[in-house]
Amino acid sequence: MRLPLPGPRDVWAALERGAESLELLLALMPRVTGLVGEAEKLLQRVDALVERIETTRSSADGVVSRADSVVTRSEDLVDYFVPFNQRLTTLLDALEPPLTRLQPTLERLAETTDPHEVDAAVELIDHLPKLAQKMEVDIIPVLDSLSSVAPDLHDLLDVSRELNEMLGQIPGVSRVKKRIDAEQDREAEEQS
Repeated sequence: MRLPLPGPRDVWAALERGAESLELLLALMPRVTGLVGEAEKLLQRVDALVERIETTRSSADGVVSRADSVVTRSEDLVDYFVPFNQRLTTLLDALEPPLTRLQPTLERLAETTDPHEVDAAVELIDHLPKLAQKMEVDIIPVLDSLSSVAPDLHDLLDVSRELNEMLGQIPGVSRVKKRIDAEQDREAEEQS
């Protein structure tokens, strides 16, 4: 195979085209220089953008790390509170029916109770142990003995009637009795 060798015409044509190409290249030089300058500015902006992206990525990594920490702590809290939540749900389920039935009573009690009544109730509760002891020691034994006192009281009333009848037969006592009755009537009128 034969290789084509350029001849003198080929060399001269290449030189002519080279001079034109050189002129064209020289004419394009200011534009190329401008483009290189613009490319350098663009590269600087790209470098700044890459740095900002790196900073943002680094910040995002920090946020993700903190979010992971929060999720881990939240899971620990959820695991900690699940038994309490179950107990609370059970308790609320058990208390809901009686509280629903008591709601009208509680509302009425809240509307009609004054602070001084609450203070009195607290004071009464403070005295309940003493009252219970007094009832046990003093009052209940007296109430138990009242069944045996009734006949004695009946006899005492009979004796006082007989005594009143005997006094009514003594001379002058009826005037004293009338005077005492009149004084008692006056005192009753003054009091009313």
